Amino acid sequence: MQSILEQVGIGNYIILSALLFCIGAFGILYRRNAIIMFMSIEIMLNAVNLLLVAFSTYHQDASGQVFVFFTMAVAAAEVAVGLAILVSIYRNIGNIDIDNLKNLKG
Repeated sequence: MQSILEQVGIGNYIILSALLFCIGAFGILYRRNAIIMFMSIEIMLNAVNLLLVAFSTYHQDASGQVFVFFTMAVAAAEVAVGLAILVSIYRNIGNIDIDNLKNLKG
C-alpha cells in the first residue's frame, strides 16, 4: 500500500508550498494592516513547515518533523507577543495602521 505522499507526489507539495509562500509574501508587501501582515507571516511559516514535513516524509527521516514542531512553538509565541503589542498600540493610538505607526519613532 502506497503512502499518501507517494500517491500525490512531492512536486505537488512543492507547488502548493510555493503558492502559499507567494500569497503570504503578497500580503506582507501590499497590505498595510498589521493583523493582515501577521497572518501573512503565519501563512509563509506554514508553507515552509508543509515543505519540511513533505521532504521529511519523502526521505523517511523524522528530523524535519521535529524541526516543524519547534518552529510552530516559536510561531505561537511570536503571535502572542505580536498581538499583545498590537493591542497596546491600539489602546494608545486608536488604530493599528502601519503607516501611522511610523510616527512613534523617537
